[in-house]
Amino acid sequence: MDRRPLFLGLVFLSLLANAGAVGVSVVPQPLNVVLGKTTLEVSHLFNFTAADSHSNTLKMAFERYLGLIFSHSNSRDPDVQKMLSVMTVTIDSEDESLQLETDESYRLEISAFPPSAHLQGATVYGALRGLETFSQLVTYNFLSGKYQIQNASLSIHDKPRFPHRGLMIDTSRHFEPIMTIRKIIDSMSYAKLNVLHWHVVDSQSFPMQSLSYPKLWNGAYTRQERYTVDDARGIVEYARQRGIRVLAEFDMPGHAASWCVGYPEICPAPDCTQPLNPAANETFNLIEGLLKELSGVFVDDFIHLGGDEVRTSCWNKSHQIQAWLKQHNFTMDDAYMYFVKRAHTIAQGVKKTPVNWEEVFNHFGSNLDKETVIHVWLSHATAAKVVAAGYRCILSNSNVWYLPHLGTTWEKMYENDPYMNIDDPDEQKLILGGEACMWGETGDSSDLEWTIWPRAAAVAERLWSHSDVNNTVLMLPRLQSFRCLLTRRSIAAAPVLNNQAREAPPGPGSCYGQ
Repeated sequence: MDRRPLFLGLVFLSLLANAGAVGVSVVPQPLNVVLGKTTLEVSHLFNFTAADSHSNTLKMAFERYLGLIFSHSNSRDPDVQKMLSVMTVTIDSEDESLQLETDESYRLEISAFPPSAHLQGATVYGALRGLETFSQLVTYNFLSGKYQIQNASLSIHDKPRFPHRGLMIDTSRHFEPIMTIRKIIDSMSYAKLNVLHWHVVDSQSFPMQSLSYPKLWNGAYTRQERYTVDDARGIVEYARQRGIRVLAEFDMPGHAASWCVGYPEICPAPDCTQPLNPAANETFNLIEGLLKELSGVFVDDFIHLGGDEVRTSCWNKSHQIQAWLKQHNFTMDDAYMYFVKRAHTIAQGVKKTPVNWEEVFNHFGSNLDKETVIHVWLSHATAAKVVAAGYRCILSNSNVWYLPHLGTTWEKMYENDPYMNIDDPDEQKLILGGEACMWGETGDSSDLEWTIWPRAAAVAERLWSHSDVNNTVLMLPRLQSFRCLLTRRSIAAAPVLNNQAREAPPGPGSCYGQ
């Protein structure tokens, strides 16, 4: 008989008992928590009310969270006067624009005597974060048949450590249906992640519609594996309603072979299609038209232009490119830099801040426009060089925060701090945050969720919670509870204790012990 599930369950119960000493079982752990000693019962008639706010975003969130919190039928409230029946929600600013600098802080006060609750958000998005925290505090007592909040009266003051806390998905290597993307967005909001980095296109396929260049999506796998402009606009709005920005990526000049299916004139040669042709005006006319069109769809201030893994051998196969290089006395690296700078100018022309992968900085360093944001993936050590040079940085070092690396444990992800070897406070301010990256070579709707979760929650806590919250032993019971919360919310999160991600449970046992 395999006794491992029983043993792990006992370990979990021991850790759970100790976890109560450090705070509430919330992921990510809030910044400041003051606990009481009372168990406060919550009425099945409980409701939220928005004081002096007409925000439709907030009202829709109330409906969602009532459904998430109160999933059990219950009509046994003998003394409603002694139960929590309403939470008042106020927001300091009615501005619902969502960008990097948006304030997500909140205060949550829950009193046991008399029963009352108040959530104050700096913005509607701060209120959304507070609603998620509240939802994780309410549990159902199957013995009494009542909902309850432990450790009342309690006070929580919370804000994120980093403003950019992302998850990247890849819809080129495998097409992801709209409903799949929406579920991913839902799951992100539960962990207080706030950026969906959408790697829309790559060499393999171009699934996005362009009305300006309608043959671009000829590069889709099939006619059924495409997104209309309205689909993309709907995803952006769905994400915004949950406090999540959508950072679209159109990788260039490399990783762009799929562009050539509809527009071969922007590529070096029929049998050697990438990087894109830097000598052809048609290339930059298309990029300008595409970014101008989609800047009104992807409304975030940032646009990711890729720029990684640019292998220039195909440029040697084009007489046009060779003549152009000679005319301008360009090396291959000069042509690469020319492309990057011209793409940046186009992006800035439609009021977008360009984001590039690490290679762009490694090649060109301080020659880049200072507004450029560098996305580090090859080596964590590069982040210190980026900020020392005065550039802003997003971290996704591939040896730790790449989710398709199935053997990377949540503990390694949790211990990966963006400030490593960066001690100067001014340089630390240039670290915007980071992302867990879910590349799509082996990920589609069948395995996406349980490859992402629960390990991405370790990244989410590292990016939200204070740097002192870094003990994996104390995180384990909270992470197991969070994994169970995800499964209750129909998110297919894998067992925490699996040696390899994307694996089934090892055998019978409690969700909380696996």
